[in-house]
Amino acid sequence: MPDDFAQQPPSPPPPPPNFGGYAPPPSPYPYAASYRPLPPRQNRSPWFYVLAIGGSFAAVCLVLWGMGWLALRSLPGYNNNTSGLGLGNNQIGVIDVSGVILSADAINTPLRKFGDDSSVKAIILHINSPGGGAAASQEIYHEVLRIRKEKHKKVIASVESVGASGAYYIASACDRIYANEASVVGSIGVIMEWMNYGDLLKWAKLKNVTITAGELKDAGDPSRDLTPKEQAYFQSLVDNMYTQFVHDVASARDTTDEKIKPLATGQVWTGKQSLSLGLIDRVGGFRTALIDTAREAGINGEPTVIRPQKNKRTLFSLLNDDADDLFPNPGQLLNRAPGFYFMWK
Repeated sequence: MPDDFAQQPPSPPPPPPNFGGYAPPPSPYPYAASYRPLPPRQNRSPWFYVLAIGGSFAAVCLVLWGMGWLALRSLPGYNNNTSGLGLGNNQIGVIDVSGVILSADAINTPLRKFGDDSSVKAIILHINSPGGGAAASQEIYHEVLRIRKEKHKKVIASVESVGASGAYYIASACDRIYANEASVVGSIGVIMEWMNYGDLLKWAKLKNVTITAGELKDAGDPSRDLTPKEQAYFQSLVDNMYTQFVHDVASARDTTDEKIKPLATGQVWTGKQSLSLGLIDRVGGFRTALIDTAREAGINGEPTVIRPQKNKRTLFSLLNDDADDLFPNPGQLLNRAPGFYFMWK
């Protein structure tokens, strides 16, 4: 009987792996039988280097394009609301006169830039304002007249919802005034106001101490009522400004003071009423004013609208502002001097 349990010879080790026809030589060391060498490093295709170099070049071009785009945005004539890049010769400059008018610089600065730019064929003041400071409104009025006279450019006013008092003062200096039928127009008049907190001081048991030289030096002191002489004094100032308002509107509208005075009651009219009263020239919105102005300036096709670049306030600029701009001192609310306004309220 054969010995079934006879010791069998050991099985030969498995052949080493073949990597692409490459077989490593047998190792003289028994522990190297489990070692599996890494495959040889293959040579990269030439297309790999073409794509790598091309991708790097495209990335550099993208960065340069972005830098050029940011530089273009900083140009005065560029604006996101334009239909072009602001570099052609068929441009209409549009300046928004919105909110209460407190400073003339915000309007006069772009007015001067558009006036000096030969590619800007005409200027439209897009008005939506109840007016504002008397002096600021008057200063913009004279700048509009100067642009028309010295630069020989059309300046058109387009009233959106409100073009009253100081805003109408500015509009009257333009070559033509557009308004919608339901727009509010007019309010030719002057108002002077301030806050009287005398009763508040009495309640708080405080006294205002003022030393002056000159009978009317402290006229308008908000801690007390006006005297009859102070009342007459301020009324004379308001009347004088009112006369200037009426005369300037009449002069710019090519009419007489006598024809404007009946309309200078401080009241407003709709755009439809204003047309028959001679306060505006045409009924129509901004689009109508834009197309009419473009055709008159010799622009064929769709005009390019450019607006002044707006200064965006960043978090860094807010943190560097004066703290009083962010959190007004309560004492400043009481220190409010009398002001003269061409404003509809």
